[in-house]
Amino acid sequence: MRNFVALILLLFPQIGIAQEWEDRQLFTADTSTQMLRVISSTDTVLFAPIIEHFVAENPSIGVEYLVHGTSDIDQIFRTDPDGFDLVVSSAMDLQLKLVNDGLALRLPDLVHPSWAQWRQSLFAFTSEPAAIVINNDAFAGHKIPQTRQQLIEALRERPDAFRGRVGTYDIRKSGVGYLFATQDARATETYWRLMEVLGTLGVRLYCCSGAMIDDLTDGRIAVAYNVLGSYAEARVENRDKFQVILPSDFPTTMMRTAMVSVHAPNPEPAAAFIRHLVALQSADNDEVFQLPRLNIQPNDIERATIALEPALMTFLDALKRRRFVAEWENAVIQE
Repeated sequence: MRNFVALILLLFPQIGIAQEWEDRQLFTADTSTQMLRVISSTDTVLFAPIIEHFVAENPSIGVEYLVHGTSDIDQIFRTDPDGFDLVVSSAMDLQLKLVNDGLALRLPDLVHPSWAQWRQSLFAFTSEPAAIVINNDAFAGHKIPQTRQQLIEALRERPDAFRGRVGTYDIRKSGVGYLFATQDARATETYWRLMEVLGTLGVRLYCCSGAMIDDLTDGRIAVAYNVLGSYAEARVENRDKFQVILPSDFPTTMMRTAMVSVHAPNPEPAAAFIRHLVALQSADNDEVFQLPRLNIQPNDIERATIALEPALMTFLDALKRRRFVAEWENAVIQE
């Protein structure tokens, strides 16, 4: 894009304690005079085209893009809410609680469907299913599981083929992993049976979808459970190595959300960025918006999609979280 520069930040002075980021990039035009700080769980490769498009249309505004895991984002932002302009995360429950705790700026003039926003402060801009992703070589000549129960059966039938080669989120470290786990557990007891089977096979635990997909394409694992389907689909160069399966027994779909910090140093440009995200929903430009757009029918909200509602925060209660994590550890950590 014209007059556009993207620089990898190898070193950037910070006030206070230095923070390790999974990725840090600076997006500016030659005329940028303001700089938005965006803390996000979305991999840069997927979000960069959106930022580039925004900067091209708003050349006076640059973006510093900081990537971290969902749980870390929540903690970092709560510690320093005036150090960031925008928070983008796939952990809907943690985002909703930030709003309820008064840490998000209201944008009352922004028109967005009621089911895709919360208190005019938190705005969904994608709908992304949790998926089972399998390595094709590991299932050559065998039935491809289409449900969680079929996955359990496939793992039990050939335990030697899958021992040490199954992966899922470490829900103690991943906010979106914890969200998916609690939603699965609420929907069916099959989730706990699956966790026990994964545990007997020496499941590998991951921080994020990207790391699971890396190991899957390299053959280090054969099955990844509850991976973000959008991350797998984006690996065009590796699509012959794996299959993305959306479980037919019951789907779990999260909505990626964004909010402006109530203490944002640059509230007006930050609000303009949210409006840009929302406007891209109706734009026919897949090169810019590479994530799955909001494409939800009203019935899907009740059936498949995790809703933006107070019930999301149930499992954020400290006691409920400790109990859930303890039960999960009993199932998956079998030493």
